Amino acid sequence: MAVTSGPSAPRNDLQPENYRFLQDYIYRESGIVIDSDKHYLLEARLLPIARQQRIGTLNDLCALLRATGSANGLRRQVVEAMTTHETLWFRDPGQYDALRDKVLPDLLAKRQHLKRLRMWSAASSSGQEAYSLAIMLLEMNLGDWNIEIIGTDLSEQILDKARQGRYLQIEVNRGLPVASLVKYFNRSGLDWQLNDKIRSMVRFQKFDLRDDMRSLGSFDVIFCRNVLIYFDHETKRKILTRLYAALQKGGCLLLGGAETTLNLVDDFERVAFGSAVLYRVP
Repeated sequence: MAVTSGPSAPRNDLQPENYRFLQDYIYRESGIVIDSDKHYLLEARLLPIARQQRIGTLNDLCALLRATGSANGLRRQVVEAMTTHETLWFRDPGQYDALRDKVLPDLLAKRQHLKRLRMWSAASSSGQEAYSLAIMLLEMNLGDWNIEIIGTDLSEQILDKARQGRYLQIEVNRGLPVASLVKYFNRSGLDWQLNDKIRSMVRFQKFDLRDDMRSLGSFDVIFCRNVLIYFDHETKRKILTRLYAALQKGGCLLLGGAETTLNLVDDFERVAFGSAVLYRVP
């Protein structure tokens, strides 16, 4: 017996011209580069949207994106679907060790007259990175220091989740020490709710890394990890140049393990602390 897909099950028949359209559209809207061999990625991320909207095929979805007046809601869904939100608690522990044992003590000494530190978790996803930083800083007992942590992302949906501070069991199992789970979380049904003290230390807002960063102010530490790998060379260079300008003297940039400033921006001072590599503004 033949099985027909029907309108709620889009067919996998993306035409070449529509593949190129989606490549250009996603790059224009988010800066993310989709290579020519990523059909599976587009299908995995966009077919659920087509099913939800009861759109016949991905080609029909492209037609709606092209149409004026009908693409606003789809635009948000497509951009958010193509944004990667992979994250975990205390990711790359060597970097947190370097911050706690070397970078922050140095900054505390240099900023003693101000008693203020500002930190930015760029592409903060569902908040684990920014909240890990908050937990670490709280446990450093900084007393009367004014600590500000900002988390930004392109996706409003993922930012809403970050603000809630509510996580599944599988999410708290990824990198969060048991002692921190017991100390800073409360059981909420099948989930875990981060307490208000930690949540209050972080402010989340929407921000596109390709935009002017001056509106965010200057920072002492910036996490921008596992983000640059999705951009082309020129976009990486522009973002790194702006990140450098956003850091105060002595401030540090933390990148992902597969990322570097090499052959992009020469102004940073590359510094190794144990297994961690950081990029400092001299």
